[in-house]
Amino acid sequence: MVTVKLLKPYCIKADIEYVYVLLEERQFTISIHDDVYQFVPEKSREFIINRRTKKIENLDATFAFKKDDIIFYLSMNELINIPDFLIKLYFITKPHMEYKQIENINDDINVIIDELEQQNIKRLIDKALDERNEEAFYDLITLL
Repeated sequence: MVTVKLLKPYCIKADIEYVYVLLEERQFTISIHDDVYQFVPEKSREFIINRRTKKIENLDATFAFKKDDIIFYLSMNELINIPDFLIKLYFITKPHMEYKQIENINDDINVIIDELEQQNIKRLIDKALDERNEEAFYDLITLL
């Protein structure tokens, strides 16, 4: 039976879409029939988790574990079938999983442009009043 003894990531990085859990030697160990194997960064060295769906994205990854001269390989599909692994990974990534939809900056820009246009129309109305230009005044009033 395979169990996860230790899972301490080297580093956790997050961007808009993903959380990356980077691994280092001796910080990820598994036990197979009471023999402890330590992670070696031979093939894959990270877990990639989608922040929105909360699913592991790199299912094709293969991780190497070594004890003495014996190297044991586990695929991501095999790892996710180990309950200890999913529980430890959940608690490691939980603080980084909050997904926030980024506000559309264009909406804010459009509001600012509308406000500037209205202020400009008011200035032009003031100018028309100062110059006693009745026609321009009435044309500008319709734009408000």
